[in-house]
Amino acid sequence: MPSPTTCGSLLQELQVIWDEIGESDSERDKMLLELEQECLDIYRRKVERTRKYKADLHQSLADAEAEIACLVSALGEHASFSRGKGTLKQQISAIRSILEDLRSKKEQRIKEFSGIQFQIAQISSEIAGNGQSINSVDAQVDECDLTVKKLGELKTHLRELQNEKNLRLQKVNNNLSTIHELSLVLSINFLENVNEVHPSLSDSKNVQSKSISNDTIARLTGVIHLLKQEKQQRLQKLQSLGNALIKLWDLLETPVNEQRKFYHVTSLVSSSVDEVSMLGCLALDVIEQMEVEVKHLNEYKASKMKELVFKRQHELEEIYKGVHMDVDSDAARQILISLIDSGNVDLSDLLSSMDDQIAKAKEEALSRKDILDKVEKWKHGAEEEQWLDDYEKDENRYSAGRGAHKNLKRAEKARILISKLPSVVENLIAKVKAWEAEKRIPFLYDKVPLLSILEEYTAQCQKREEEKRRCREQKRLQEQFAAEQEAIYGSRPSIKKPLCQSTSTNTMAGTPVGRRFTTPSGRHVISGGKERRESIRVTKPIPLNYVALPKDDSVSR
Repeated sequence: MPSPTTCGSLLQELQVIWDEIGESDSERDKMLLELEQECLDIYRRKVERTRKYKADLHQSLADAEAEIACLVSALGEHASFSRGKGTLKQQISAIRSILEDLRSKKEQRIKEFSGIQFQIAQISSEIAGNGQSINSVDAQVDECDLTVKKLGELKTHLRELQNEKNLRLQKVNNNLSTIHELSLVLSINFLENVNEVHPSLSDSKNVQSKSISNDTIARLTGVIHLLKQEKQQRLQKLQSLGNALIKLWDLLETPVNEQRKFYHVTSLVSSSVDEVSMLGCLALDVIEQMEVEVKHLNEYKASKMKELVFKRQHELEEIYKGVHMDVDSDAARQILISLIDSGNVDLSDLLSSMDDQIAKAKEEALSRKDILDKVEKWKHGAEEEQWLDDYEKDENRYSAGRGAHKNLKRAEKARILISKLPSVVENLIAKVKAWEAEKRIPFLYDKVPLLSILEEYTAQCQKREEEKRRCREQKRLQEQFAAEQEAIYGSRPSIKKPLCQSTSTNTMAGTPVGRRFTTPSGRHVISGGKERRESIRVTKPIPLNYVALPKDDSVSR
């Protein structure tokens, strides 16, 4: 194994070579001096490089310390750092692990900041509605402030934006739901409406998120306002048509089965806007169908109006007839014909006027009902009185014939009823006078003042009672005379009939021959076998009120 080469061995080898060459000592000294200078230069360069390396290490250490200080400041770390003891390399090795840890924290923190700021920028862009793409959102991170406090502030801001986004999205969805409901009721295209606001709203596949910008929400609100206005207008129009249709049905007496096909519309006549939610109930074609139906019925109404007018007139006459009030029907119908033929009166107004007259007639009939009920009771009592009078004249009334027991019972009831007649008539006269005082017109019964009929009936009753009293007195005197004759002559002559008694079965007991009183339905009385009209003045028939109806000169004349 060869010996290692050293400077001494090389110098000895150089001395041997110089000896062989024969170099002089001066040359040798010169060469050695050069060699020493070269070695010195090599050492000097080495020292310089080493000194520079040491400075670089110090700089690296200082840079690391500075970077650590910046990272600690940026990250908001509170831990202090010290170089510690040992060589520069040991110090650098120690600080490098701390620096790498801080750099890793910084990188992680930047990622967090970047993600949060990206979301903030994205949501802000959506709220602003500037149409910026999600991928093109620029979220620059400020690396000088990566503290946990700053990160918390960003997270808080992000949560606020997310809440606002959720609220906006909820508002957008609610608006879309409202527009969809209104579209269904009005039968309009929902997608076309919302697509005009923003294309993302009509995206059923959710390829892009729905626009939540202020402009979108404002435009959706505007669409809802317009649709609600349209709904209100259509409902008002439909309700107007529905009311017209119902009136025409009532007027024309349309069968229920024909009305049923429009019940889905007429059921809305009293509904508010918010209550109307049935699918397609306010569609334009529904309104058009209603318009066609109303137009058709109006045309039919015009052809049936005369018939309806005269039907109302008949109803009015029946009301008056039912309460024994007299109207001049022929004159009233002639006036109606003249009005209709003249063309100067709206037939609907004429029907309305006649409805008012019918209402007034019903009201007047109602005011007469109590009196008329008592008149019927009085008439029945007067008839029973006449029957009892005839029954008591029948000499065979007690025979055991067919129906005799029924007649006995009827006679018993008739006597009870007749006993009450004076109070009934007195009460009736009082009510008639009170009615006439309130109405300031006479109470007519079949064109005759009822009060006059009752007063004459009372007078007749008094005369009858006087006749009966005289008959009883005559009978008493005859019987007394017969008793006296029997006491004197011992035999009883036959008793003659009282002179006041009539053999006619058609006259009342105690009433003079040829004189009778009729019930309230009669208009004449008989005296001395000859007919005479009552001296009571008959008022004119009740005219129908056509004062409010427009008439031309020819019609009025």
